[in-house]
Amino acid sequence: MIRVAYLGPKGTFSEEAAHQYFSSDTTWFMYESILDVLEAVYNGEVDKCIVPIENSIAGNIHMTVDGLLMYNLRIEADLIFKVSLHLIGNQDSEIHTINKVYSISPAINQCRDFIKKHQYKCEYTDSTAKAAQFVKASNMNHIAAIASKSVADEHGLKILKSEIQDNAMNHTRFISVGKDAAEVKEQEKTMILINPNNEYPGVLSSILNVFSALGINLTWIESRPTGKKLGTYRFLIESEAGQNDPRMEKAIKILETFEHEVQIVGSYSTTIL
Repeated sequence: MIRVAYLGPKGTFSEEAAHQYFSSDTTWFMYESILDVLEAVYNGEVDKCIVPIENSIAGNIHMTVDGLLMYNLRIEADLIFKVSLHLIGNQDSEIHTINKVYSISPAINQCRDFIKKHQYKCEYTDSTAKAAQFVKASNMNHIAAIASKSVADEHGLKILKSEIQDNAMNHTRFISVGKDAAEVKEQEKTMILINPNNEYPGVLSSILNVFSALGINLTWIESRPTGKKLGTYRFLIESEAGQNDPRMEKAIKILETFEHEVQIVGSYSTTIL
């Protein structure tokens, strides 16, 4: 039986994605933050985890990216999950009584237009489910959570306004993560971490030119500080080529010839949930 961690408490989008992706022969573990979820894999408390890494409105989720690098973990799959966000409150709340909303940062960022229109103040929590828990426990009619319908049902809260995200085609990308390199049969993408050998003008452009010259399409680029010196960065690059693709093998060899440090973070395929 596989042990899988995800962001709790009960009712989060991470829980929904995890239960849709993994089989029933699974023991589930919930943690209070994304970093706690990733740390559980690193410490061997669980075998794998599901964490969000990108949203079509809010962009990349840096705490996930930084956790991946901090614990040197491997991506085994990425999952596309449609997200519908709702304004939910206590039973005596109405949309005109609300003046403050609670939720996790990515969810709030996905509803900026709605929040601005109603001039709501924002408070951040570790998950959408925790926001709902807080609203329920407060028993106040002037605060609300931004969360899913399942969270509202779980806590006996009322949906005050449905589908409040800025774009109806709102999707979050989750990743399945493990500690060791897993052999994935179907490899449609590869994520690599590149530490440049030196900082010089055009270093990123020279790296990207390698992929362009080999006809490899890039789907994701993220720069993160090295932590060694202000203004120095390392790059996470995702491409539409598997690790075993001859073009990818050649790209890595070229980058290493230029004395860039290259590490494969994962080679995997995409699942639409």
